[in-house]
Amino acid sequence: MAFLKAIWRFVVGVKDLLVLCFLLIFFVGLYAMLNLAGGERPVQTSQGALLISLDGVVVEQPQISDPLEAMLTDQAPIHEYKLRNIITTLEAARTDPDVKAVVLDLGGFIGGGQVALSSIGEALDALRMAKKPVLTYAAFYEDDGYQLAAHASEIWLDPLGGVALTGPGGSHLYYKGLLDKLGINAHIYRVGSYKSAVEPFMRTGPSPEAQESSRLLSGSLWKSWQEEVQKARPAALIKSYSADPVGAVEASKGNFSRAALAARLVDKVGTPDMFDARVAELAGKSEDGKTGFAAIGYGDYLRAKKPANEGEIGVLTIAGEIIDGEAGPGISGGTTIANQLEDALANQNLKALVLRVDSPGGSVTAAERIRRAILTAKSKGLPVVTSMANVAASGGYWVATPSDRIFAEPATVTGSIGVFGIIPSFESTLTKIGVTADGIKTTPLSGEPDFARGFSSEFNRITQLGVEDVYRRFLTYVGKARNMSPDKVDEVAQGRVWSGGSAHQLGLIDRFGGLKDAIAEAARLAKLDPAKARPYYIEAKPSRFEQFVLQWISPSARYNGEMGLMARQAYRQESLLTRALADARMMTRASIQASCMECRIYAPLPAPKIPKDDRVASFLASWLKE
Repeated sequence: MAFLKAIWRFVVGVKDLLVLCFLLIFFVGLYAMLNLAGGERPVQTSQGALLISLDGVVVEQPQISDPLEAMLTDQAPIHEYKLRNIITTLEAARTDPDVKAVVLDLGGFIGGGQVALSSIGEALDALRMAKKPVLTYAAFYEDDGYQLAAHASEIWLDPLGGVALTGPGGSHLYYKGLLDKLGINAHIYRVGSYKSAVEPFMRTGPSPEAQESSRLLSGSLWKSWQEEVQKARPAALIKSYSADPVGAVEASKGNFSRAALAARLVDKVGTPDMFDARVAELAGKSEDGKTGFAAIGYGDYLRAKKPANEGEIGVLTIAGEIIDGEAGPGISGGTTIANQLEDALANQNLKALVLRVDSPGGSVTAAERIRRAILTAKSKGLPVVTSMANVAASGGYWVATPSDRIFAEPATVTGSIGVFGIIPSFESTLTKIGVTADGIKTTPLSGEPDFARGFSSEFNRITQLGVEDVYRRFLTYVGKARNMSPDKVDEVAQGRVWSGGSAHQLGLIDRFGGLKDAIAEAARLAKLDPAKARPYYIEAKPSRFEQFVLQWISPSARYNGEMGLMARQAYRQESLLTRALADARMMTRASIQASCMECRIYAPLPAPKIPKDDRVASFLASWLKE
């Protein structure tokens, strides 16, 4: 009987799978026919409040999820909002008479980095200057969410919510103790007293140099955050509230929302219905009943207002980790980025090039592949300008060295001019389980690197010399770009991470400014009118099938559009796990890295996805989940 039941369950499962496949094929075919029949149709928008529900993160370049994986999993991917698209909609709304107000729903907002959110804040300020009300609502505001909310006309908070201002910083994981227990010997080759990316594999805590660098950087970023928020919201008691959160909550007898209201961090404490009623006063009531006010959807409005991608100033985005080979958007594959630029140079009438860098670096060979492609653009007479976003460090600075000008913001994290390599060996691990290894050598490098017996002194010396040579190249590139001697560059290099403000003083960047400033400067260098210059964004586009699937799946399904304190803590735990897996992958890469691993904590982007063929990371993920 049990055998028959198992057979029956198998038949039912196959039937359900076939039905799912049939429905999938049917809807995809229907969608394709509609597109082929109708083509691109204008999107109609109504009057009301522009509703932007940021249920996820703001990034320079969203990653494209696997459509089939996204449909079959029981969890929707964390939604990624392109910074450029948000700015486009806000700028269009400023002069659009149909937009009566702008509403930011920050209930599911995770973050986006200080520099990116500052640019959104500037667009919100422009809306308010144009007499367009900006309202925000959330159950819980953290640093990134409050940085946006501070630029609003009215900040609303759920009665059961609160505001937590924690400042930059956080924990770094150190694996030396684990590696010793497992018998894994991490062979580390590096240059730079401050190159702390490798310290997790060689120490149980940070070195004094790394501690000093992190303290100064975090202090600089926190100061610039406070200055921006205080300027946007002068009445808010930012410093006293963040310095003594316990005292603020105790004074309100544990009522977090009342504490935030008393510190003038928020304007109103009310339920979602009360908030909707307030927006309805400004923008009108809803006719369809889906919301409590007349709402203009973000997606429809973006499609209606998004300008054509036509222009003479090429904008090449280098976002995420820099890796060898090919990669999709949000990760900078050296081959992919170089090919995109070379195709644009061949097929577009470009007069200048702007690099938009938001990357902590990665593979040296991949960064060099991108740098050479940029030099090709310069050889064709194109001026090159770099615009640094949240992070442009290590390999992210390497690719910027051919630039004629470098723009950054005071809160940009940059520098980390240093290189390293890590290769593990397992002689002690094998000894623990009774396995030994032996063999012969015909040269000092026979069988090297020998993972079973350990590395020879000759291999270690050659590898260290190679790393030192790459570091000298790095210093040379930077020195040539910044009109500094390699020795002078070495004084500010050594892997040390700087804020944009410090980098400007040290001569590592030229000016403060955002992407628009960089595009205008590129136009001037190309002898074009900056007011008339238009960008051409050099990037891959998702297929219509991918767009259809990702629009079909609710971006907020994972957190139901609202993240309270406990949900945010759970997300942090998951992020910490995926960071640990990314660190584990670092040891399996047989390449020299120009990467700033510690920079990730200053740019709260989604944790890196684990490739399906990464057996080491997949094994560790399964083991840790158990």
